[in-house]
Amino acid sequence: MSPEKMVYMANQIATFFKTQPGEDTPQMVANHLSDFWEPRMREQLRDYAARGGEGLDDQVRAAVKLI
Repeated sequence: MSPEKMVYMANQIATFFKTQPGEDTPQMVANHLSDFWEPRMREQLRDYAARGGEGLDDQVRAAVKLI
């Protein structure tokens, strides 16, 4: 998947969970990524974040550390 699409999708997930009750948005994002993204997608996201993660929402950056 293109990095742009991956960033867009991950940021959409974070935006959704910011509107949900609870204070642990990164954990909710991480749970969603673990449940619904296939391993190759999660690995691509981890690699992208490790290389700087340009454009990733802060909640996604925090979630990547949890998956």
